Amino acid sequence: MRGALINTGLMLLVSALTPVAGAAVSPLDRLAADVFDINPPTARVAGEPGKMSVRPSACLSMPTSDARRRIVDAAIQEWGFFGFSVVDQTTVRSTYPGAPRSLIRPSRPGYRENLRVADDIAGYWASTADGAWILERQNRYWSGPSGAGSRWRDPWSAAFISWVMCEGGLGDTSQFKRHIAHHAYIDQAIIARDSRDPAPAYEAYDVGEEEILPGDMICTAREEAYTTLDERRRHLGVGVRSHCDIVVQIDDSAERLLVIGGNVRGSVRLKLWPAERGLEGHLQPMDQSMIPGGRAVFAHLKLRAEPIEPDALENSPTIVALNERDEAGYWLERAIVGPDTTIRDYGRLWPINVSFSDLLRTINSAP
Repeated sequence: MRGALINTGLMLLVSALTPVAGAAVSPLDRLAADVFDINPPTARVAGEPGKMSVRPSACLSMPTSDARRRIVDAAIQEWGFFGFSVVDQTTVRSTYPGAPRSLIRPSRPGYRENLRVADDIAGYWASTADGAWILERQNRYWSGPSGAGSRWRDPWSAAFISWVMCEGGLGDTSQFKRHIAHHAYIDQAIIARDSRDPAPAYEAYDVGEEEILPGDMICTAREEAYTTLDERRRHLGVGVRSHCDIVVQIDDSAERLLVIGGNVRGSVRLKLWPAERGLEGHLQPMDQSMIPGGRAVFAHLKLRAEPIEPDALENSPTIVALNERDEAGYWLERAIVGPDTTIRDYGRLWPINVSFSDLLRTINSAP
């Protein structure tokens, strides 16, 4: 009974609308090794902020075909450790009637939370070849006036992905090119498909070409407004500001993808990505580039591994562990409360939530 309640609470949590998209539940400690045998990122660094250094440590190597579930479970465990924050990108918001609508942006973590996870994020960096000099530069930043709880000087989303793949079983760089920038492994996946190289764990597809499964990744670009792989092919090897998230669940009934990424407003967060059905009936991410803060997915990185169930999030060790958590009742209570349960008029300024699908229909029908 309690387990069923937790699963119901999970979907309530990811369904909750959130300006508090960042107002997460209190963090869940990483699981014991006998429940989920994974090395925490903190094992890869030593010392305190300002004096932190990389502790050399090997990555786990296993056949790509067996890695899908471990990659998904690793990402979910980190999401729990950072407090189960959810960003609902299926809803757009305007600050007053008639204002331009934009995606809801959660607040960044504060000083104490930054300090709590400093060595965890450092451990993500340590899984990359350039982690040592990034950490050296961050040490100088921590030793400055902003202090040890200041946020990271460099964006760490690619480092998060690299650590997940390192612990997820793709330890050989021929399988996955761990890097401080996403474009390195995106390009690896593009080349793997074009050259039919069987070694890389991921191969790249345009949105809609292949079914998206848990363990796959979806990628967007910031500087270059890529919408297709061909646009990226012209720039292979050239740096570009980009971002990838790991798919952890396919919510078929609600037509959305649940994905987890690092450095999403300074934290590890789960996004609800609006989806639509392609020609084959499979869900594919909707293009969000026509609204402020939104981007188009230009690459679907498909893992060359056996599929797992679409609701992999609900079956992960982290979510199952909530059955034993004393705070489970509190977690469910927080999951039920949405940001707009009451509307308070501040001189005719109030939040207005609009579904992304409705907004898209409005845009497409405009003269």
